[in-house]
Amino acid sequence: MDEVKSEGADLRSLIRGVIEEFVQAEQVKAEPAYKTELLDERKRREDLERRVNDLVKENERSRHLAEEADRNSAIRGELQRLGVAKVDLAYRAVKDDIQRDEDGRLIARGGSGEMPLRDYLTQFVQDNPELLPARMTGGSGMGSGPKAASHTGGLDLDKIRPGMSPEELEKVRQEVSRVASQALRGN
Repeated sequence: MDEVKSEGADLRSLIRGVIEEFVQAEQVKAEPAYKTELLDERKRREDLERRVNDLVKENERSRHLAEEADRNSAIRGELQRLGVAKVDLAYRAVKDDIQRDEDGRLIARGGSGEMPLRDYLTQFVQDNPELLPARMTGGSGMGSGPKAASHTGGLDLDKIRPGMSPEELEKVRQEVSRVASQALRGN
């Protein structure tokens, strides 16, 4: 009976050994495929992570550009509302002083501390009235009414040349005389 048990134990260990060998052989065959699959998955994951990071950066750039465009239009709009004639010039002068605070509001940081955009631009326009449109059109010596359109005769300076016919020469003399008399009268 001991022999039967011993033969049964030997048979079991033999079967167990064969099964283990078979399993190891299968693992060795399957291992390169697993490694390749794992490498492929790792590459895909790294590519996806790279794409996500690129999209995050692009989103951040787009958000920054949108905020900058909103800031620029708010500044320009406020300058126009204040009646500034030279908006581009005024914008270039103040754009670096104006930023967004934590709440998203536009504020100006200047020598007098932080102040709202509207107050800062109002003060800026008051300090720089040359940016506003002229109050009076014209200047000293300008007449009050529009000038009458001067009569432009058929005189073309390029047509004056030696050997002109007497009729054409007389027309040129009359036109020069008319223009000279108007100049002397101040018209």
